[in-house]
Amino acid sequence: MKNSTINQLFWWLPFGKVPEILPTELAEKLNQPELPQLLDVRTHLEWSNGHLPGAINIPITELPSKITTLTFKKDKPVITICLSAHRSIPAVRLLRRNNFQQVFQLAGGMLAWRRYNLPETK
Repeated sequence: MKNSTINQLFWWLPFGKVPEILPTELAEKLNQPELPQLLDVRTHLEWSNGHLPGAINIPITELPSKITTLTFKKDKPVITICLSAHRSIPAVRLLRRNNFQQVFQLAGGMLAWRRYNLPETK
């Protein structure tokens, strides 16, 4: 494989380190006037079973083709969310490649959010 092909596929790898925010930190930020932008990359079924208030849902498999439709501000924080913090890793990489400046994943995903019994909506 050529290096350019490897680089194009690298964003999709669901492992590695990306910037994170803890569930408790995010819960605090959701009570402040300047809310972070929330992108849930789980499936539509997972989303319908519960998600963070104010989040939008674009499954990770659809994100590459829909990233240009995001109305998020590129200079404001974006938090990516999935079930266990695996699908959110490639979402962080893809957003950063598309010039979003402050992108983090929810550490531990929705499983961690739920362990803290933090609010979600259906």
